[in-house]
Amino acid sequence: MPLPSFVSREDVTGSIAKPLSPLSPALDSEDWRRAKGALAIALDPQGNGAVVRWDNPVSGVKGSFLPTSEARAVEDQICRDFETELSGSHPSQILSGSGCRDKQGEWHITNVKPSRKT
Repeated sequence: MPLPSFVSREDVTGSIAKPLSPLSPALDSEDWRRAKGALAIALDPQGNGAVVRWDNPVSGVKGSFLPTSEARAVEDQICRDFETELSGSHPSQILSGSGCRDKQGEWHITNVKPSRKT
C-alpha cells in the first residue's frame, strides 16, 4: 500500500524563455529586428553621433538610440555607450547601456539599466 508522501509525482519542469531583446521583454522579434538595425547605425564608430529612430507600425512600438560616448576598442571589439528611449504599446522607458560589435559585425548589448534621466 503506497503512502502518499512516498509516491513520487512527475515533476513538470521547463525553462524560462530568454527575452528576444536585451532592452526589454516587451519587444517582439520584429521590434527587436528594427531596433537592431537602428542600433548598428547609431553606434557605428564612423557615424555622426546623431539620434537614430526606429518604429514598428504593426506593434506600435518605437524607439531611438543616441550614442553617448566615442567608440573604443575592448578585447577585439568596438564598443560604444548609448541611451535609448522605448515607447508605444508599453510604458515609456529611457535606458542606457553599452553596445559592442564583434569581429563578425554583430552588435551585442550589455549593461542595460534605467537611465538617470527617467
